[in-house]
Formats: sequence, structure tokens, C-alpha cells
Amino acid sequence: MEDVIVSISTPIGKGAISIVRMSGKGALDIALRVFHCKAKEILPRFMYFGQLEVEKDVFEECLCVYFKAPFSYTGEDIVEFQIHGGMLLVQKILEVCIKNGARLAEPGEYSKRAFLNGKITLDKAEAIIGEINAETEGELKSSLKITNGRLAEKIEKEQEELSTLLAEINVSFDYPEHDYEEIIKEKILAKIGEIKKDNDNIIEISKSGKYLKNGINVALVGEANVGKSSLLNALLGQNRAIVTNIEGTTRDSLTESFFHKGIKINLIDTAGIRETDDIIEKLGIEKSIESINNADLILYIHDATNENEEKLNIDLTGKKVVNVVNKIDQKRKVKHFDNEIEVSAVEEKNIATLKDKIVSEVIENEITDSALVLTNERHLNILENCDKIIGEIFEAKEQALDVLAMLIKRLWEELGKITGNTENEDIISLIFSKFCLGK
Repeated sequence: MEDVIVSISTPIGKGAISIVRMSGKGALDIALRVFHCKAKEILPRFMYFGQLEVEKDVFEECLCVYFKAPFSYTGEDIVEFQIHGGMLLVQKILEVCIKNGARLAEPGEYSKRAFLNGKITLDKAEAIIGEINAETEGELKSSLKITNGRLAEKIEKEQEELSTLLAEINVSFDYPEHDYEEIIKEKILAKIGEIKKDNDNIIEISKSGKYLKNGINVALVGEANVGKSSLLNALLGQNRAIVTNIEGTTRDSLTESFFHKGIKINLIDTAGIRETDDIIEKLGIEKSIESINNADLILYIHDATNENEEKLNIDLTGKKVVNVVNKIDQKRKVKHFDNEIEVSAVEEKNIATLKDKIVSEVIENEITDSALVLTNERHLNILENCDKIIGEIFEAKEQALDVLAMLIKRLWEELGKITGNTENEDIISLIFSKFCLGK
């Protein structure tokens, strides 16, 4: 890659500082044509103060830093200008760089060059996207573990073990007079079994990965006036929903979020489900039922003081339900329920316990800080495909070694799709197209 690429590497808009980045052989030559400072030589990893020529006899005072290949993010020469933040100024400096030989970078091209130059693996590149887009603490931690090489290290180790098995199979073909077949088959099945156990463990733990990424959707349901809106306010720690003693106050589903133990909790305060002739309230109830169907967890709210509570006419079959008995600051008259918790939304009693219960009810596998949790759907699909190939290997254990070798090679190639250690230009291009410009 001989050409020099250039782009803005900071968010578009006004700010204190904007960064314009160039990468490629010749980046320093372009910089020296447009940037002037008192130093006789621009050395790598030093920051220089000087003037950048925006137009003839018009200069911007800025900072310049040079990273010499291969000790840079892309593995190429990189020059960055730190300038005053402003859209017009940034655009002018981009034009100056392009006029002097650079071209505008494509989305994700810096990271793609880093991958092609062996600076990062494909899974690390995807994790960088995860870091940039992370909205929850759990998703960020997951991405950071991958950018630190946890997943690549595991995959590369498994590929190395599979390569060793293939080498041993090839040796047995060269010495047919020795009866190595049964011994090698035992080694194959033992090693494949270890890989399966390890992968299955990651898949099982990562079932909670979607909650780290998207959060837990929790629907608050119950009869009108049982305190759903009060409970929502208590969980949020602020008054977000209107609270009155009038039945049917909540006419529509209200969604608000909070974080607990690094997990985003999306609360949906549904309209009270009851028979009504009010057209607007009916629409709200229909939307409530839709929210219930899409929820990961149902908080079924009961009024502790209502001994004549009627069962809601909704189907909760197959749903995870926590029965929340509200208003326990008053005398309880309602019956007891399975999987219940008593709270007082008004006095905020047991609210912290309820938050813990929401997380534990949905995320069944404990996620420790040391666990490798995948939130990337592509990575999980690949591991699941690997499981299928492993199943084929066990089914073919009575077959000849060349059949097993073919399946092991398939498994090696499938694992390589995670890190990019396999030839597939379409996958590589698709992943880097998701990056923002300047990364």
C-alpha cells in the first residue's frame, strides 16, 4: 500500500481540538511540505509545535506528531496534526493534505491496514468497533478483553493444536508399515473433546452476552393503580412517570433505562390492563401486550392492600415472572405468590434487592471479571459452526484418517474466520466497512 490516506479522526463538529491523521509511505514527506517548525528534524514519537499552511501566507498554529513504521497503529508511517476544533478549518487542512498527495481514507481503512500489516487480528478489529459503540459497562468490558488478545490467544492455540494433529496424520501416511492409526485417533478425539468443552463453556456464558450489549427488557404489568409508575420511579431514582390515584393514568407504554452491576435495565411501564371503552386507553393496552411479549422479564405488580385482586387476562406462558407485592408499608391483605418479593415503592423498601433479582433472574450464568464473554454475533455463530464440525468428527471416528484430516482442516479454517487467519476477503471487507471514517 504505497498511497497515503488522510481523514479526520475526531468527531465532526466544534470543539477544543480536532485531529487530522495521515497514514502510508510518504506521510512524513507530505507533512514536511505543509508543516513548519523550528526543529531541524521531525523525530518519531515527539510532539512539535509549529505552523501549518492552510492557504498561501495563511497559517494555523498546531501540534504535529510522527509515528514511524512499523511502530504505529497501522504498521505504516503515521502523521497526526492536532488543530483547533472547527469544521471549516478541518476541511481546509484535509484539502491541503490531499493537494499534496494524500487521498481521503475509506471507512475503517486505518484498521484494515493494521490488520493486513499484522498489527491486529480480525476479532480485535471488531472489538474496537465494540469499544467505540459500547453503551453498557458489560459490553465495554467484553470488547476490552478481546482487544487485549484474550480471544485471539485462545483461537490461535486451538489452531496450533489442530495443525499438530494434521501433521501427525501426515506422518502416519508416510509410514504405513507402523500401526499408528488407533493411537492417533485416540489423540484426535481427546484433543477435539478438549476444544469442544472450552468452546461450549464460552457459548454457554455468552448466552448472557446479548444482555450485556442490549440490556434486559423488563415489562411492569398489573391491574390499574397497583403502583407500576411509582415502582418505575423508585427503580430509576427519579420521578419520570406520572403518579395519581386515578385508574388508567398511564395510557401508553413508557420506556426508561438505568444501570445495575454494569447491566442496562430497560423498564417498560405498561398501561393498566383492564376492560375499558376508552379508545386511547385500549390502544395503550394493546401496546402493553406487545411489550409483554417482547420482554425478557415480567414484573407482575400486586397491591398488598387489595385482597380482591383479579387475575389479568394475559398469557404469560413461558415467560420469566417475578411477582412484586407493592405497598408493604401498609397492611398486607393480598395472598402470597410464587417467586415473589415485597417492596414499597413510596418508601423505596427492597428496591435494591429487586434490582439484584432482575439481573439474577435473566442472567443465569455468573459472569466473572475473568470470563471471556462474546457479544459479537458473528463470533458466536462461528463457534456454533465449529461445534457442528466437531460433532461430525466424532461421528466419523471409525472412518479412515484421511476423512478425519479433512474434517480437522475444516475446523481449523472455521476457527480462523474469527481472527482472520483464513483466506476470506469478503468477510474482511464486510467487517471493516462497519468502521467510522478515520478509524
